[in-house]
Amino acid sequence: MQSKIIIPPPLKPGDLLRVIAPSGTLRELEPFERGVKIWRDRGYRVEVIPEIDDRWGYLAGKDKDRRDRLKLAWEDAECKGILSARGGFGSTRILEDWSWMQENPKWLIGFSDITALLWSLYKVGISGVHAPVLTTIATEPEWSIQRLFDWVEGRLIGELKGNGWGSGVVSGVLLPANLTVATHLLCTSYQPKFDNVILAIEDVGEAPYRIDRMLTQWRMSGILAKVKGIAVGRFSQCEVPTNIPSFTCEEVLHERLSNLNIPIVSELPFGHDGCNASLPVGVMATLDGNNGLLIVSS
Repeated sequence: MQSKIIIPPPLKPGDLLRVIAPSGTLRELEPFERGVKIWRDRGYRVEVIPEIDDRWGYLAGKDKDRRDRLKLAWEDAECKGILSARGGFGSTRILEDWSWMQENPKWLIGFSDITALLWSLYKVGISGVHAPVLTTIATEPEWSIQRLFDWVEGRLIGELKGNGWGSGVVSGVLLPANLTVATHLLCTSYQPKFDNVILAIEDVGEAPYRIDRMLTQWRMSGILAKVKGIAVGRFSQCEVPTNIPSFTCEEVLHERLSNLNIPIVSELPFGHDGCNASLPVGVMATLDGNNGLLIVSS
């Protein structure tokens, strides 16, 4: 756990935000432009890098180029926040040769593959937001969009309701992540400490046996014996393969997690392919396994 977490200064209309693509190449321009418009309609100056449609295989440019664009945005004192164009894959590659600067803390907003960047910031004590990227924000319900703006503009955000599995109530540091990306950060320098952590996980497109394999790794590593609670979001497109004997994704999650004797809340409204409620990284939260609630403290 970080002894101190810095929450960047609240954003306000008129602030400069820079858009980068640190992971996968931009595939669809129309939803991206709708996402940019949402931020601009709120009064923000949103600057999109000219190379936003750069492509190197499935990546949004070569590693050095993506790293340099992120570094340029981060070191720009006028820039108050960084908006991720999309997820995909690739942010872990730029972490192979990257050191986050603690000067000029600013907002980093995204989810899915952006987990790697959010965790790298958390490691140096800066809070980002696990929240919709520009290609997905336009599909969010209004309350979810408002939740994101409430948090980054310095207002409180409401509780999230899910399905409680019991085992009481705990408070701890909220650490949201895409399960696959987080699993591939284990045993690297970007793995955080998990003591006093409420782990929030989601995923997309993973077969049940692969989710089983990842959660088994987390169990065998001893990490799940350290966390105080687990908030489970949406595991979308994780259906049972046709004509192959299998557990369902829900059965895997329950079998791998339910005997940890910690509060667990599932079916929370965050993740891919549906409402993706914003979750601040590294702030105190309460998980109520009896009533199925996740509450961000401040």
